[in-house]
Amino acid sequence: MSDESAYGLYRRGEAFLRSRHPAQAAVVLRRAARQEPDKTSIREALGRAYFDSGDYERALAEFLLVVEACPTNSYAHYCLGRSAARLGREELSRRHLRLASAMGYEGG
Repeated sequence: MSDESAYGLYRRGEAFLRSRHPAQAAVVLRRAARQEPDKTSIREALGRAYFDSGDYERALAEFLLVVEACPTNSYAHYCLGRSAARLGREELSRRHLRLASAMGYEGG
């Protein structure tokens, strides 16, 4: 078992995301989330990894955790809305995309 810090794991996960390897990012970021379950930056990155891997249910769950912990995180609302849309949950999607827009997030 590795004794790598949550921050080190987070940085590695982010590097995997930047290099378009979301499945590898998810593996590393899950380990980071186990070490620091309340760290929204880790949860947000894990949600992105799941989304980019096509695992929209898990992405949605991660982004829900982030917006519950930090309701003013416009990017998390945007990502939650996109995840919900991919799952056909249109009302949930519209609500969070509207919130993100109202907070000034323009998407992209």
